[in-house]
Amino acid sequence: MALAGCPDSFLHHPYYQDQVEQTSPHSAQDLAGPGFPAQSDQLASHQEDDVDLEALVSDMNASLESPYSACSTQSEMAPLLQNSPHARSQPPPSGTRSLQPQVSPKQKVQRSQPMHILAVRRLQEEDQQFRTSSLPAIPNPFPELCGPGSPPVLTRSSLPPSQAAAKQDVKVFSEDGTSKVVEILADMTARDLCQLLVYRSHCVDDNSWSLVEHHPHLGLERCLEDHELVVQVESTMASESKFLFRKNYAKYEFFKNPTNFFPEQMVTWCQQSNGGQAQLLQNFLNSSSYPEIQGFLHVKELGRKSWKKLYVCLRRSGLYCSTKGASKEPRHLQLLADLEDSSIFSLIAGKKQYSSPTDFGFCIKPNKVRNETKELRLLCAEDEQGRACWLTALRLLKYGMLLYQNYRIPQQRKALLPHFSTPARSVSENSLVAMDFSGQTGRVIENPAEARSAALEEGHAWRKRSTRMNVLGSQSPLHPSTLSTVIHRTQHWFHGRISREESHRIIKQQGLVDGLFLLRDSQSNPKAFVLTLCHHQKIKNFQILPCEDDGQMFFSLDDGNTKFSDLIQLVDFYQLNKGALPCKLKHHCIRVAL
Repeated sequence: MALAGCPDSFLHHPYYQDQVEQTSPHSAQDLAGPGFPAQSDQLASHQEDDVDLEALVSDMNASLESPYSACSTQSEMAPLLQNSPHARSQPPPSGTRSLQPQVSPKQKVQRSQPMHILAVRRLQEEDQQFRTSSLPAIPNPFPELCGPGSPPVLTRSSLPPSQAAAKQDVKVFSEDGTSKVVEILADMTARDLCQLLVYRSHCVDDNSWSLVEHHPHLGLERCLEDHELVVQVESTMASESKFLFRKNYAKYEFFKNPTNFFPEQMVTWCQQSNGGQAQLLQNFLNSSSYPEIQGFLHVKELGRKSWKKLYVCLRRSGLYCSTKGASKEPRHLQLLADLEDSSIFSLIAGKKQYSSPTDFGFCIKPNKVRNETKELRLLCAEDEQGRACWLTALRLLKYGMLLYQNYRIPQQRKALLPHFSTPARSVSENSLVAMDFSGQTGRVIENPAEARSAALEEGHAWRKRSTRMNVLGSQSPLHPSTLSTVIHRTQHWFHGRISREESHRIIKQQGLVDGLFLLRDSQSNPKAFVLTLCHHQKIKNFQILPCEDDGQMFFSLDDGNTKFSDLIQLVDFYQLNKGALPCKLKHHCIRVAL
């Protein structure tokens, strides 16, 4: 008898003949069944057989080089062994005692199969590869959860595959034209990138920084929502577009004062509202009670330069315009834009670039549009309050509860860290302590009230010393006339010699919220300054004039009723007191160099 694919020397081996004589009936499933690990025990039990294992392995390796595949060898061996007289022999009775221990039939027959040698060799190579890998063996903390065949040690094959997160370089510009290239991960959001830029630029993180998507060729820009992925947004931008790092105090202002953003004549409630701010926000965030926003807007026709004044209605299904006056009947409503795959932008220079009738334009831009202006849906409101209402309603309709979650995240962090509830200061200021050097040795002032009074006394003493030095004719750098005209230039709220139009543009960019301000040099009076302030979404200018009292120069914006020695003192006063202004100074416009 000869087996296909096996050499005759292997078949005439004394160890093979001795084992085949004791075989019992078996099936093809037993030949391929898992019984190979028990062969080591069988070899140990046959210590009296003088078998050359190295010769056996070499013979079996030579059989692998035969032209027959392993599958064909296994399929041919099964019928031959089943028809042999050895396969039809019956096993010995259970009462008889054999000289050699009984071995299962499939263990004996498997010694004639070269398939298992290849499997063992492959397992040995994999085991050697795992041992030489740099990953250490980690003890399994939950061995009871492993199956019977699972190892108690976590190897590299048992761990989930780790995929390295993709990284990408993003270039961000600041308001003064400087830029910085930042390497970010693919899953980094706009909030994460802003916090990274705040940390690298040593700014104060007051949760009002935003990332702006700026398209100069289209004249559009918008603030990215905190949850948006930066890489995903950049994939929809053209080569001329760029990201800006800018303050935006009005990002979540509608959650604080919703009644200022939604006039009664523009909102139609789906259900009765109690009029409270909490109920107003709940109606906007609830999908079943989302109100309708309606009003007249100037709409630019697609592919044309003409504008038409139409009655527009915003519903959950999209933005519609009426073809018959102010009628909202379904037969008179025509779909203007779908908000599903679009973003809402503000027009930078609508009159100059698109000949818009007013300066309060906005745009619904499809994400697939990069450089073309034909598919842009351009709209224009009559005033700033109307545009703010439409933009806020579009944001709430598109993102809904995500905006409220983004608004609540900084507040939740502040609640977890109560010591950050005080006004944020720089790192150098947080490392300072109040000291008293009036005695022979200095001491730390731990009482806040005592530290505040000591600071006020020191300020008054410093001003008296500077006045005395002025009388004596000292030309030191502390000369009050020189100091009062220079010291304010070190402050972030002072923007130097900029025009009125530029100051209004900065105020609009950083959010039309109450108390947003900046100071600049006056263009009409070289010795005066101008305070630009936002109140009720309107920008107002107050001139600060110098005045003289008892030979000393002061600054005042209410015709000398309230006088200040320098502009820093003036700003500090109006941050605590409204005085002659319509509201207190709350937020200052800032430009940070990246």
